[in-house]
Parts: sequence; C-alpha cells; structure tokens
Amino acid sequence: MTADVRGTVRIRDRKNVLSAAFVPHAGMIGTSLCHRGEELLGQRRGLEAYLTAGKTMGIPFLFPWANRLDGRRYAAGGVEVTLADDAPGVRLDPHGLPIHGLLAASPDWHVEPPVEDEHDERTQLIASWRSADRPDLAPSFPYPHEVELDATLADGTLRIRTTVFPTTERPVPLAFGFHPYLTLPGVRREAWHVELPALRHRPVDDRGIPTGAAQDRPAEAFLLGDRTFDDGYDRVAAGAEFRISGGSRRITVRFEEGYPAAQIFAPADDAVICFEPMAAPTNALVSGDGLRFADPGRPATATFSVTVEQD
Repeated sequence: MTADVRGTVRIRDRKNVLSAAFVPHAGMIGTSLCHRGEELLGQRRGLEAYLTAGKTMGIPFLFPWANRLDGRRYAAGGVEVTLADDAPGVRLDPHGLPIHGLLAASPDWHVEPPVEDEHDERTQLIASWRSADRPDLAPSFPYPHEVELDATLADGTLRIRTTVFPTTERPVPLAFGFHPYLTLPGVRREAWHVELPALRHRPVDDRGIPTGAAQDRPAEAFLLGDRTFDDGYDRVAAGAEFRISGGSRRITVRFEEGYPAAQIFAPADDAVICFEPMAAPTNALVSGDGLRFADPGRPATATFSVTVEQD
C-alpha cells in the first residue's frame, strides 16, 4: 500500500493486476479501480468537484443516509431530528431535499497502518471515523457512533466491509450506502450486457422519493442499449449479484451481507452504470420502511464486493 502527497492511498492485488485508490481525507472516496491499466470507475467531473460541490464520482461513501430524504425532518429510534438550513455537511438536490448524508469529502478519517499478506498478495486499507470528532454534525444525526471501512484487494476482487459501532446506549439507524460508478472501457454503452438478480422494484415520484408501490421483478439479462435507470429496489437477497460484461471483461457487484436495498443508475448522457448497495431503502430515516439499527454492544456490518474477470 502506498500514499502520495495528496493523501491518495493505493492498494494492489499483484496477482490479478488489479489496483484501487482511495482518498481518506476526502470522505474515503474510492477514486480508481484499475484492471490491466484500464480504469473501471467513472471519473465524471473528477475529485475536485466532489470536494467542492459534492458531485459524485468513483465510489463515494454515503453516510449516514444514501440517496434522498423527503424533507428536513425525520424520527428514528425515538429521536426527532430537524436539519437546519445551515447544518454542516448537509447538501440539497435540485428539489431542495437532503441527499447523500453528511460525510461527503469529510477530512476526519483515521487511517490504520497497512496490512499486507505476502502469501496471497493481499493488500488492505482500514480507516475509521468517529462522531465524537465532529460534534457539529450531532444535531443532524444524534446517534453517537464510530464507523470503520475495511477495503481489501485479493484474487481479482475489491471487497469493502463497513462496520458501525454505537458508542452510547442509543441504537444507531442504518441507512448508509455506496455509489460505485462502473464503466467498461473500449466497449460502447449500448453493447454492455447487464444481468440483474430477482428484486422488488420501488417506483419513485418526480423528486426521487418512493411512492409506496412495489412490484416483484424476476432475474433478467439484457443489452443496455438505450435503456436508462434511476430506480430503487428492495428485498435484495444476501449474496445477490449484479453484473455488466462486454468485450472480454466482466464486472460483478455482489451484495454479500447487510445490503437489502439497491439503487440502479444508468444515465443516458454518461457511459456508467451503478449498482448501489444500500443498508435501507431510499428515505428510510423518514418513512421507517426497512430501517434497521446497530444496537449497543452489537455492531452492524455490511459488505459488498466488486470482482473483475477477463477471458
């Protein structure tokens, strides 16, 4: 594992010619997943736009909630919260809804010394964030906790494990997620082959908030063509796999544990697709729908992985 002067930490799975880069002091965002010299993460507007305006790219960590909230008030675990107009960390979407949590580009991550296993050539990055270090965020998420991210590269797979530790007797609601922007270099978007597991579709209104309707969808496989997505799903089974393939390369996102909800995003104007692991459906802090908690003395763990294969 190496770090450069800008604080980017790079890890490598030498056996499989796969490397990844994270920036702990920019919210632990993953900025690169490189396979045989080709970038597999959409760079979009770049890291600078993420730092200055919260414009996502790469693999951002969305905490304590992913996607949107329906307004600035929520109640969870017996605690009522109002997000102030000038609340630190809060970013609003074009409809004025709080989006993607409070830690976008947060500089407050602590990186542990590297762990390397020469036997299987695995490299690991572990970083943690403590709410006690940011008391200014407590009014917006008054649930004392620590969160740890463990990113490991081995055998062609990037695995990211997230653990939430309550630090008082108050349970911590789990509504976080990740937003991996995947791309297949050298393959036209229209020619990407997509495979989805069986899911339950949750339609949204024109603000991106679930309407309450739901429809079971069977597993399917298709060419992306001119299809677009910005759709929410739940009832995602542990171990469910989402896949894109094209040319000679396959990228599989596996929701290993702790992610029963997903968002699929594939815009028409960018050659990226996102299979977003979410600990709860969109707006769960407000609706309570599917919301779970990390209880005192019982930390909650969620894991997803990205596997790259080439014929």
